[in-house]
Amino acid sequence: MTLTGSPSQAASDAAVEDFDSIKLYTLKNDQGMTVKVTNYGAIITSITVPDRDGNPGDVVLGYNNVEGYINAVDKPYFGAVVGRYGNRIAEGSFTLDGETYSLAVNNGENSLHGGIIGFDKVVWTVKSADDRSIELTYVAKDMEEGYPGNLDVSVTYTVTDENQLVIDYHATTDKATPVNLTQHTYFNLQGEGEGSILDHELMLNANEFTPVDQGLIPTGKTPNVEGTPFDFTSAKPIGRDIDDDHEQLTFGGGYDHNWVLNKSGEADAPTLAARVHDPASGRVLTVSTTEPGIQFYCGNFLDGRLQGKSGKTYGHRSGFCLETQHYPDSPNQPNFPSTILRPGDTYQTQTVFGFSTK
Repeated sequence: MTLTGSPSQAASDAAVEDFDSIKLYTLKNDQGMTVKVTNYGAIITSITVPDRDGNPGDVVLGYNNVEGYINAVDKPYFGAVVGRYGNRIAEGSFTLDGETYSLAVNNGENSLHGGIIGFDKVVWTVKSADDRSIELTYVAKDMEEGYPGNLDVSVTYTVTDENQLVIDYHATTDKATPVNLTQHTYFNLQGEGEGSILDHELMLNANEFTPVDQGLIPTGKTPNVEGTPFDFTSAKPIGRDIDDDHEQLTFGGGYDHNWVLNKSGEADAPTLAARVHDPASGRVLTVSTTEPGIQFYCGNFLDGRLQGKSGKTYGHRSGFCLETQHYPDSPNQPNFPSTILRPGDTYQTQTVFGFSTK
């Protein structure tokens, strides 16, 4: 099924597992920025923004049809909202209020991105949609993938005249449960299918990161990045230190780690997390968030087997993710910020992807 459609299509389709319920919606502003979103997995299928010469280009990896997302080798989570818990939970298990829960295990011995059928693999309900904004909702049932509580989730994507994509997440529950939602878009600011992202210059507003073991589970420590390949406090090419002889780079096959963001200002206001500049196109991506962490992943597992929208294959390190989040394995790490949502409380976070040129 080719992804087609527009915001004028019925915005109240029920979230049922059939192709007829899957639509594509286009958001746009007056500056030439367009964002395409499907209610399958709340996936961002395309973001088109101009380069320094005003030429528009699609800067995210993905497919032209829903079958591509469903059948992709190794399930790279292109463009999706992942949950109920983004990133890894050690051994697919955690204890909450004296009860131990066993989750679906789908990444070695660990649970990753919500389990076997996470939020990226379900059809969301479109509550409202127009040219600028779309709100998608999903109800995760009690014990779905092993998580307690009926979780009501909404994600809203909004395009502004400042060439920003604002992402608002909300959730409520009827039982205490871990929640950690994030957006898993792969970017290449040269354009999707245009080769390596190793020359992109990255700045991360983080003095610390969370090292991992061989299974990519955090050790619980938060060392300073100074003097390590993980120091992006000043912008540098992604590829500068990526092949250094460093245990953490060996474990991740490159960068696939969480950074502890330097937070300032109001707790509920987005603060700068990352900035990426592509010298070739002049495009700049700025990421701001209310979240305490950001996972930087540089496409280490892309290997040329996946063919994208332009007909070009996605080779090694041909896209990067900046996943704003709480830290991996937080339900098992008492020193990490809590991810537990309780009845009567509201999970509410915001992330902003801003695009410009220089």
